[in-house]
Amino acid sequence: MNIQLALDRMTIEEAIGMAAETEEHVDWLEVGTSLIKEFGMDSVRAMKKAFPNKVIVADMKTNDNAQYECQLCFEAGADIATVMGTAPLVTIEACIAEAEKRGKQMMIDLLYTTPAQQELLSQYNAILCLHTSKDQQELGTKQNSETGVQAGLKIAVAGGITLESLPAYKKMNPLVFIIGSAITKAEDPVRIAAAFKQQLNMEESK
Repeated sequence: MNIQLALDRMTIEEAIGMAAETEEHVDWLEVGTSLIKEFGMDSVRAMKKAFPNKVIVADMKTNDNAQYECQLCFEAGADIATVMGTAPLVTIEACIAEAEKRGKQMMIDLLYTTPAQQELLSQYNAILCLHTSKDQQELGTKQNSETGVQAGLKIAVAGGITLESLPAYKKMNPLVFIIGSAITKAEDPVRIAAAFKQQLNMEESK
């Protein structure tokens, strides 16, 4: 099980600083959608340059123009890029084709998809991200337990994960936990990141 540190709503310099502080305890580094929107591909390039040995995820949230947007991400140094599960299948398939051509991966964000859509998307060679949105979190919405994602697939879970809620997410046996504010907004991000990693390591050693 991996921890993906989601870096959002900060400058590139702040994102690199946060990643440097917590690097020992996280596995993947996400260049969040807000960084990409504000700073473009410079944010992805800077993160890969600073952390060449880390998996860099560009949370592009592609909905259209698949080949072009994926090329931007991968040429900037991303190892994984995201596409929305609500996008047309032709868009999702074009993203995956571009990733496979370059030896990279796609993550399909299942935000606002139905269980039927999720079952359909499970056929693709991609990481499937079960996601509660930021706006939903602020309204107190929790992860929907009803899913069309089949067991044994590469799953990511995202959306307001805390140390307290982590055990419930672990039952899904995900490949990666996407954790943002619980670490980045903590008074002591290093201590909290270490606590997340310790919990996951304890589970894997059982």
